[in-house]
Amino acid sequence: MEAGALAITGQLGRTIQRLRKTYNLSLSELSEQSGVAKSIISQIERNETNPTLATVWRLSQALDVSIERFLAATDDEPFVEHLTRADTPILVSEDGKCRLTITGWIKTVEWLQWFDFVAEPGGELVSDGHQRGSIECLSVLSGELQVECADVTELARAGETLRYRCDRRHVIRNTGTEPAHATMVCLLKAAVLD
Repeated sequence: MEAGALAITGQLGRTIQRLRKTYNLSLSELSEQSGVAKSIISQIERNETNPTLATVWRLSQALDVSIERFLAATDDEPFVEHLTRADTPILVSEDGKCRLTITGWIKTVEWLQWFDFVAEPGGELVSDGHQRGSIECLSVLSGELQVECADVTELARAGETLRYRCDRRHVIRNTGTEPAHATMVCLLKAAVLD
């Protein structure tokens, strides 16, 4: 029982440290946001203490991660995960002409998302803004895609990449006459931009 508790606490500490560093938070900043003492966070990250459920909840809230996800990660999971087409979710735009296949890993969805994107001619994917500081990278594999973000519109052709703030309404359009194919990566909370 004690060994199991230590394993869970150790994984929790690594998860907290990974998320804290991903969000570029110092121990002091995470302490201020969570209400958990800096020394306690440091001890948790070093696997020197067993935190209370209340402490875990405060940290999960400050790091914007569900408590279930916080506690679920373990190092014992297989290194190779195989998903079939049936296991891979696909989202379709309102006009039915754009498909986003979710190729990213569920464990990174709160800070990193990636998709395979296909748009028929005239297809348009309209997205509301994501979390402040989020950045989207659209790499066109074939065809051409136009991105509209705020008052800026840019066109990318095969082999080109557009990076843009996606923390505001943005639109991806296939303005060409051929189907377009791209890889899309969304970095949530990637940076705080002025």
